[in-house]
Amino acid sequence: MTQSVVVGVDGSPSSSKAVKAAAREAELRGAGLRLVHAFGWPMPHVPPGGPPWNPDTLDARELADGTLADAERLAREVAPRVETTRHVTVGEPLMVLEIASRTACVVVVGSRGLNAFTSLLLGSTAGHLAAHARCPVLVVRGRGAPKGPVLLGVDDAPACREAVRFAFSEASLRGAELLAVHVSGSGGVDAYDGPADPPFVTRDARRDRVHAEHVLDSVLATPTDEYAHVTVRRMPVVGRVRPTLVEASADAQLLVVGARGRGGFAGLLLGSVSQALLHHAQCPVVVARHAGPPEP
Repeated sequence: MTQSVVVGVDGSPSSSKAVKAAAREAELRGAGLRLVHAFGWPMPHVPPGGPPWNPDTLDARELADGTLADAERLAREVAPRVETTRHVTVGEPLMVLEIASRTACVVVVGSRGLNAFTSLLLGSTAGHLAAHARCPVLVVRGRGAPKGPVLLGVDDAPACREAVRFAFSEASLRGAELLAVHVSGSGGVDAYDGPADPPFVTRDARRDRVHAEHVLDSVLATPTDEYAHVTVRRMPVVGRVRPTLVEASADAQLLVVGARGRGGFAGLLLGSVSQALLHHAQCPVVVARHAGPPEP
């Protein structure tokens, strides 16, 4: 048995989709599934000088148990042979999921939530979880149909290696084609990724395409040897990162990117590129980072 797949559960429709996706992921990997529900005092309603919160007095424990029981039923409908466990804790959900990621192979979350999970993937919280989790983070959004290629956003930064490895593994497990995309341009993508580039930005399209092809060949060389059975399609693009990946995601079953990068992927989980992917990607998104100490 490999490490477990962990999924954040709060009873919302988005959470239900995450549970189903996590169950499928666990089944593919031959892993266990861990259902995690975290709750705490809703901070806007804390009365000044109020007593410490005891969740048992609010019947929150029973509510959480019921939420997890419903989630377990959903998981068993999708993957009846997967070993499923429940975990209820009082705490800040992002911290709870970060801790759980230390013994997980994947953490799965929905794109919307309830209570403490509300806006989990909006603003800096998404960047925090993806940057500090000790394993890849799978964000369930867009189409849920398990079809199409696994889409990989490639750059030449060292942090991309984990995304490449994860994408090859997922394509192998799913029996899917791997579509590797590198977007190259002579202008700074984060700075000029608007409707049109300023007139003072010049581009050498031929040089950019040659560079994109070189990056793809270099980054994909070793995994291609290990996963010789995976069909790989390279897509060198001269243009802008965000619209390219969002458009390509329409035909993909999964989009995989790294937690750090250079060029268009620089600060992927902290800037405008990540916001575009998390809000506009048309399939689930995986943010993969090296399973080492958290980023400072």
